[in-house]
Amino acid sequence: MKKTLLMWGMVLVCLGSANAQFTLPPLPYANDALEPYIDSVTMRIHHDTHHAAYVNNVNTALKDQNDLKDKSLDWLLNNVNNLPEAIRTVVRNNGGGHYNHSFFWTSLAPAGTTAMSAKTEKALVDNFGSVDNFKAEFEKAAVGRFGSGWAWLIQLPDGKLKIISTPNQDNPLMPVVEPQGAPILALDVWEHAYYLKYQSKRAAYAAAFWNVVNWDKIDKLLK
Repeated sequence: MKKTLLMWGMVLVCLGSANAQFTLPPLPYANDALEPYIDSVTMRIHHDTHHAAYVNNVNTALKDQNDLKDKSLDWLLNNVNNLPEAIRTVVRNNGGGHYNHSFFWTSLAPAGTTAMSAKTEKALVDNFGSVDNFKAEFEKAAVGRFGSGWAWLIQLPDGKLKIISTPNQDNPLMPVVEPQGAPILALDVWEHAYYLKYQSKRAAYAAAFWNVVNWDKIDKLLK
């Protein structure tokens, strides 16, 4: 029965998004592909329920905004401060949630399927002293985020790399975030991203993250 309800829920999401501005992207791997580091139940709930809700909510907010119907998600987030006040917070939270999760899924890959390139290693060493220092600083940002949010590796306009943390569904595209930059890597530290497996041990989750990082994507994003 639960499986049937879930299937119908996904059908309704798909039907509801037929003419919507944004759609829920499928995961680029199976729900269990990141085991044992991220469990399949968490992946299913995280993608099919939480991410789907962000997509539906931002679509609902935008459905009567004719001036915004052709705008990209990046544009909306870059210009969130200039959106109509009635939808500004909804787009910030739910448009941000849609962007962040879409980015996050592609930041991950099954363990052992990607490897850090020489280009990425040099960039991390040049900016953080060593790869180990980079990982330690990134984990510190993830664990140190009070409440829900994200840890990011971003590239600034001058090419330098920086680690930042944002609350809720804010991201480095938004003018409310300083500094702004191009996202290179993200880690979701909302409790729904890890609590079933790691309970309150966010540090263990952040440490396990390195096993499923998509290093190929980082290499492509680095300028």
